[in-house]
Amino acid sequence: MASLQATSKRCITQLLRPRRQWPAAALARSQHTHSRKPPTHVDIEVAKAAAATAPQKPVHIPREIGPGVLEGEAPRVLLRPNNLFHAWDKSPSSQIRERASRIKHHAYCPHPEHKNSPRHIKFTCPDCGIPTYCSEEHWADDYENHLLICDALRESNEDEHDLRSGRFFPEFEYPGEQIEEQLINMTNWDTYLYTRGANAIDEDRQMRQVTKLLTYPITLASVVHELSPYDLRHRLTTEGLRSMAALRYNLHPPASGSGQDVKSVRINPPPVRLFILGARAESSLPRDVWYQLAYLFPRATFHLIFIGPESMKGREAEYPLPERTPDNPFGAVLERPSYRMKISTFVEYFHTLHEAHAFAPYDPYFDCFMLFHPGLGHPGSAAEWEYTLPILLDTKSPIICTGYTETDLKRDVDWVHNKCKGEFDVLLEPEENRFKSLRWDINDADPTDLSQSNWGLWAFRGKRYEATVPPPHTINP
Repeated sequence: MASLQATSKRCITQLLRPRRQWPAAALARSQHTHSRKPPTHVDIEVAKAAAATAPQKPVHIPREIGPGVLEGEAPRVLLRPNNLFHAWDKSPSSQIRERASRIKHHAYCPHPEHKNSPRHIKFTCPDCGIPTYCSEEHWADDYENHLLICDALRESNEDEHDLRSGRFFPEFEYPGEQIEEQLINMTNWDTYLYTRGANAIDEDRQMRQVTKLLTYPITLASVVHELSPYDLRHRLTTEGLRSMAALRYNLHPPASGSGQDVKSVRINPPPVRLFILGARAESSLPRDVWYQLAYLFPRATFHLIFIGPESMKGREAEYPLPERTPDNPFGAVLERPSYRMKISTFVEYFHTLHEAHAFAPYDPYFDCFMLFHPGLGHPGSAAEWEYTLPILLDTKSPIICTGYTETDLKRDVDWVHNKCKGEFDVLLEPEENRFKSLRWDINDADPTDLSQSNWGLWAFRGKRYEATVPPPHTINP
């Protein structure tokens, strides 16, 4: 019994004895490595050579899917809906600050005092946040004229910041297929979006953002669709009805009865070719926007052809221009969003492609030309169109044109009348477009020059001459 007590006493004494404290350096080293070997010397040159000969992993460059948002990143909300107004020269967005700097370097003060002595803009209006005058004195002196556009400038300012706010844009989720029995009402933007089953848009700002993109395909569709709001009582002429009837014959073909088995195979007509000449911003639109045409014409196939020296501007990184080879002599960029739509882009002038017979022959039943803001009568671009316009008239296919403003549209119409008087027929009377963009655009060269994309719309075609003249109708007595 005594020996058992002695053993227990020794055990308790060992447990109560304080442990040995390790040095701090040794403790730090033990946290990083469990090896007892001494550190080895690393030859830097050998390590570099090994890294150079090691197989390199492909570097993934994230793609920008939105303003300031990279692929794989969650969008960051930079600006709240109640914090969208900022002066452009002090904007949280670097892109907007660059635009403000561009305006100050290129735009001139609109004050009447500078009519003969132009002076660059330096002062930013505190009400709209846009640089507009050279000084605060001239801004205050001409405030009555500036007040006419101040609200529109402020609205455009907030829309630009909204695009870069990092918020989620539900208005850019476009509707897809819909049953043929569900007809589309193309009276205006509200009826169109409602009958297409688009997401409900409750704010004016969201409406302005979505119409900025959709105005391009829907403007074209509103003219050639069988449910077009333009008829003989509303701007469409008799010659226009003839041209539209030819196009609609292939845009709305009857059901062919084709199926999946071999016995149900049917011959499909060639695609309808839509030539977008002088393409700029419209050629870089998301393909979901242009694919709305396939939903509006479910039985037709399309070949969109973007032609113009600026048709690939800003897209070189996404689609590098291919080399010109015998198989692709003009370096066309081809895209196939679906079996129902093909997109070709040519960084070339149309008359150059026409002289090479790249698209011949032309058929008014399958071809249509679309000119978005061509500037036919603008002094800076009229010379380029002077050679192309007679070629377009010779095709006898409809030519649809839009304009930024009423002045721009009237200038184009007058120029065509002066250059080709008696050689064309008006298909659609020039007036305001029902599907214009609702968002105001600011011209960096003149911030007081506000415009809306596709504000005006008209159409014309080369005059067709009858081969035989019907005899005059006589009434028998």
